[in-house]
Amino acid sequence: QVQLVESGGGLVQAGGSLRLSCAASGRTFSSSAMGWFRQAPAKEREFVTAINWLGGNTDYTDSVKGRFTISRDNTKNTVWLQMNSLKPEDTAVYYCAARRGDAPWLSRKITDYANWGQGTQVTVSS
Repeated sequence: QVQLVESGGGLVQAGGSLRLSCAASGRTFSSSAMGWFRQAPAKEREFVTAINWLGGNTDYTDSVKGRFTISRDNTKNTVWLQMNSLKPEDTAVYYCAARRGDAPWLSRKITDYANWGQGTQVTVSS
């Protein structure tokens, strides 16, 4: 099982950038696809992006395409989310998650993820 800890959130002005990190422990990290999700106040948790186990395949929700980049380094057991051109509507708690059953392929479904971090707050001011 993978344990995940997110960091890097904070307060930024619109148009700014943040880089979130997700540090993983557990021997199966490198075989799991990973995802980032976010949850804004009074809203459901939603898919943001995912990366397959080798890092060669990624998927993004339309609202972040061209602004966010997911990456991973399996030697460092870390996944990153680079967020550029941030908008107020990006404000949310951001969570990283590992695929249920250490599955290596991408998914947008929350129920396909079994291991979640505690989340990191991102606030974008206008």
